[in-house]
Amino acid sequence: MSKKEIKKEHYVNNKEFFVAMVEWKVLVNQANQQDDPRPPIGEYIGDCFVKIAEHLSYRPNFVNYPFREEMIGDGIENCLMYAHNFNPEKSKNPFSYFTQIIYYAFLRRIEKEKKQNYIKYKLLENADDNQIRSFCKENYFETSKLKKSKDNTEDNTEDDTEEKEATDQLKEHFRLNEHDIEKFTPKRKRRKVSKKKAKSKTNLDSILQDEQSEDMSNKR
Repeated sequence: MSKKEIKKEHYVNNKEFFVAMVEWKVLVNQANQQDDPRPPIGEYIGDCFVKIAEHLSYRPNFVNYPFREEMIGDGIENCLMYAHNFNPEKSKNPFSYFTQIIYYAFLRRIEKEKKQNYIKYKLLENADDNQIRSFCKENYFETSKLKKSKDNTEDNTEDDTEEKEATDQLKEHFRLNEHDIEKFTPKRKRRKVSKKKAKSKTNLDSILQDEQSEDMSNKR
């Protein structure tokens, strides 16, 4: 038996996938000419989208994210949205074309989730209400490192080492690194405020405004 005969079949047959895309594109072009709604994709094409997204999500750079199912959903959704842009005259490799679409959908989901984690991180880091801090710590953390309050130290001073350990733990819990925090921290110029206000004031309001603006643009 030759190597070609014993070679395991790929989970998506690129030739059959291409044929199916060509047939669907013919229907799409006919609908465009007649100003009719775009025809839905066939079951086989949809199944290919699902298989590509699921297999890509098991790669080492994606598999450990807790929102992997959301990544898969985003990837499939993006394939459905942009399938009509596939041009059989320019490419005979729909597998590669849609893998790339799904790949970038995964990256966008990771970026979005990291931004949400950054907001949670800032909420915890800047919270002054001891009840809120206690609730969050009890639900998210098993260690006592974060159970300090401003009343635990004399003259409102804090131990730098413990503070750094607490901050590092927050970053680790929310899967954030220094680059993530720098990237999501708003760079807008602000009016000068007193040192006391500057210490307690958070950039969270501007972050939430950016989130609302992004949501509005996505709904348009």
